[in-house]
Amino acid sequence: MVLGELGKKLTVALQKLNSSTVIDDDAVDAYLKEVAHALLMADVNVRMVSELRNRIRNKLGLEEALSAGTNRRKFIQRLVVSELAELLSPDRKPVRLQKGKSSVVMFVGLQGSGKTTTCTKYALYHQRKGWKVALVCADTFRAGAFDQLKQNATKVRIPFYGSYAETDPVVIAMEGVEAFREEKYELIIVDTSGRHRQETALFEEMQQVFEAIEPDDVVFVMDSHIGQACYDQAKAFADTVNVGSVIVTKLDGHAKGGGALSAVAATNAPIAFVGTGEHFDEFEKFDAQSFVSRLCGLGDLQGLASTLTEVMPLDKQPELMERMAKGRFTLRDMYEQLQYVTKLGSLSTIMSMIPGAAATMAPGYEKTGIQRIKRFMVVMDSMRDDELDCKKGCEMDKDLIRILRVAKGSGSHPYAVLELLQEHKRFESMVCKMGKAGLMKDSGDVALHRNPKQVLQKLQNCMDPAMLQQMGGAQNMLNLMKHMEAAEDDGSRRKKGKKGKK
Repeated sequence: MVLGELGKKLTVALQKLNSSTVIDDDAVDAYLKEVAHALLMADVNVRMVSELRNRIRNKLGLEEALSAGTNRRKFIQRLVVSELAELLSPDRKPVRLQKGKSSVVMFVGLQGSGKTTTCTKYALYHQRKGWKVALVCADTFRAGAFDQLKQNATKVRIPFYGSYAETDPVVIAMEGVEAFREEKYELIIVDTSGRHRQETALFEEMQQVFEAIEPDDVVFVMDSHIGQACYDQAKAFADTVNVGSVIVTKLDGHAKGGGALSAVAATNAPIAFVGTGEHFDEFEKFDAQSFVSRLCGLGDLQGLASTLTEVMPLDKQPELMERMAKGRFTLRDMYEQLQYVTKLGSLSTIMSMIPGAAATMAPGYEKTGIQRIKRFMVVMDSMRDDELDCKKGCEMDKDLIRILRVAKGSGSHPYAVLELLQEHKRFESMVCKMGKAGLMKDSGDVALHRNPKQVLQKLQNCMDPAMLQQMGGAQNMLNLMKHMEAAEDDGSRRKKGKKGKK
């Protein structure tokens, strides 16, 4: 998990507060002391921590003076989350790029900050959102820079431009941008040479590239390992070029990540994304409120709902829901759902969005979980269409010859095929129960608002208790359903708005 050590300390402090019989001044002081200690250990500036603590105390006293019926436990929890989010939220917002027109984004940063890899992550993130993306390597200073970008771009199937012969980065940047603009690419990402604050010549080169290509946005890539020193580095770059947003990398591997985030925010440079691992999909959009809420173990159901509705196309949902309302859930349906799961990104990030779910997961669950999903998909790739659609007479679990054929075709053990079929049966049984209970119909949405207690009871009766526990309980599931419905309604309104404009 990102900033795992800080997250654990904040979660433990919150659990201690919640378990206290009486929330008096001593309990509040002990909680704030633990929060302050956790932040200091994460390399957050001492002055910032002291100011944060004083603000919480002042607001707590003011609120209690105004309202006698305040739930102190919940109010302190909300107050700490909002103040931590404010600590990481500068006044400026990241530059918003417009889809449908050619936008140029220039990446700058220090040597070793992971800039070239971040360029690829940024490109892949936008490509998955439907953008037409291209990469340009204008880094002629570091040996092997073009080879690295070339390999990365090839892996994720994104067009790239660079040169082994040309040594002038300004020429390469101009030629690359011009070539991709002619081909109507919507997002052109230019990777520049890594530089250090004291290297004047490289800063001049960066300024020349900036003036030549006139980018729509300049993204500064910052290594979180240097902690509070991020402040000086971010300020130096911002003074040279107009930095529109910042990406903080390597947040998964160091205790100083909290200091890096708070220091960057102190420069008033908006953090657009954070790098959460080495892989290209370990990259997430930064939202201070969501980030802090997950860090404290409170989850982010609204963010999860929007992620789920974004990954699963809205136009395909009614067909699936109609089948599920009748208690039908085929192997093909399961295959499609597993495909969506692989597109969601890091499994640990998804689980951290569900309140309390991350704590129930065993160490190493992410790696084994992804391997299991991929194994299931390989097995299903070896099945025929009628077997995937679970047509009458083609049921896999009733025919040993079919199981042996699929196992041989997928290079798996027959037990792996049986494991998949058992998992499918478990999901099918749950879907059947939910269909009979009316949770898959439009009437279920009405009941969600009119009688949420009834829906809660139905969820508890229909779902596997172990699965329900992993999802953080029935109340979490109910809240997620509400958020998903809201996100779906929002998506429908946006579609209607676009049609109206046309």
